Amino acid sequence: MGAVAARPAAGRGPAGVAKAVLFDLLSALLDSWSLWDDIAGGEGPGRKWRFEYLRRTYATGAYVPYLDLVGDSAAAVGLPRELYRTLEARWDELAPWPGVGRVLREIARDRPIGVATNCSEVLGLRAAELVGAPFSAVVTAEAAGCYKPDPRIYLAGVEALGARVEDVLFVAGSPLDVEGATEAGMRVVWHNPAGLAGRAAERVAVGVLRDLASLPAWLAARGQNPPGIRAAMHPG
Repeated sequence: MGAVAARPAAGRGPAGVAKAVLFDLLSALLDSWSLWDDIAGGEGPGRKWRFEYLRRTYATGAYVPYLDLVGDSAAAVGLPRELYRTLEARWDELAPWPGVGRVLREIARDRPIGVATNCSEVLGLRAAELVGAPFSAVVTAEAAGCYKPDPRIYLAGVEALGARVEDVLFVAGSPLDVEGATEAGMRVVWHNPAGLAGRAAERVAVGVLRDLASLPAWLAARGQNPPGIRAAMHPG
């Protein structure tokens, strides 16, 4: 299945119901953390590299070559800069979090879905293919000309889905993404299967999930706020 499918019309529904859903790609849908850890030689160096990469990408603003950021981040934490070549060569080893493809296919039956990703055009489209979902839009930092949290990349995703920003739910993969999408005017759910710390982001997000399988029921219930849904998404 192609990364970008024909776009169904954004749905109509009561206030509070998401008529389209935009996702982060590399953390919310794909377990890129495990691949980075493996390339770096373990979780310790892998996480240092990845957090430095996140810090740099979210501070960069205007688009610069994605793999330059990856390599510079490796060098900044004492790893070989050339690891960016290894990541590029092993890119198709990225795997979705368990059940993600099935969940997204279910959501896409009722509303258009898309991704907005801090990635190059080529690698972003390749990564989207790996999810196995009928995306109506794949917006990369390269195509948008900027990295998240610049609101332009989020809004480009909204426009590509044919919806209004207030009608789009964003599913973030990191605390910085929660804040960026919120500033762009979207309601945000944080899918956090990697167990990242981020108490401030948890307070901003309308929901926090460790398992994306909770999302279809939450989407279906947003107009009514049934007991237990929000509590299930905000454990403890």
